[in-house]
Amino acid sequence: MFWLLKGVLKALLASLSLLAVSIVVINLWILQKTHARIEHEVPLCAVQPVGLVFGTAQWLRQGGSNPYYQARVETSAELLRLQRVQHLLLSGDNRTRYYNEPISMWRSLRHRNVDDANMTLDYAGFSTFDSVVRAKEVFGADRLMLISQDWHLPRALFIADALGIESTGCAVPDDGIKGEWRLRLREWLARAATFGDLYLWGREPYFLGPFEPIRLSS
Repeated sequence: MFWLLKGVLKALLASLSLLAVSIVVINLWILQKTHARIEHEVPLCAVQPVGLVFGTAQWLRQGGSNPYYQARVETSAELLRLQRVQHLLLSGDNRTRYYNEPISMWRSLRHRNVDDANMTLDYAGFSTFDSVVRAKEVFGADRLMLISQDWHLPRALFIADALGIESTGCAVPDDGIKGEWRLRLREWLARAATFGDLYLWGREPYFLGPFEPIRLSS
């Protein structure tokens, strides 16, 4: 019985070691594949017709404004002013009548003098995967600027690459918040899971819906 248990433990440790190595390798590959297309200076972000803004909570659970949200909104408004993008696709979670990320972003951008004509709201961006897939399949965007924190952009760019979207990343200012290391660690796991989504188990977005292409003003 002891030898059987010892064999099981060895097999388990070997499997966990293989899993850890696989996660590291996948992450290094994704980072190497995408880092050259991430710009950290907003005025230098490559010009694209549509900027995909990823939703996040406007307020922190412990109270106060979410700096990640504020940075994404302020950067998006600046990109429009600088004419680095023509249009913003605001994609986020709309899980309840009291929690609506696209509407929150829309209101914040309106307060920053962004016109309705320059914004489209995606209410079914329940995840990074869903937001990027829907940007192409629902809103007809085959060229995108992805707007988010720099540690989030590699995964989003990797998804866009797999879908054949010509994409670049514009990293918003990130001063960090307490406990950010947990988000960065989770992102390493999320990148590995995304590899599986795209190449192993064929993930589909939660909801697609009819084709509603973004009409860009000339």
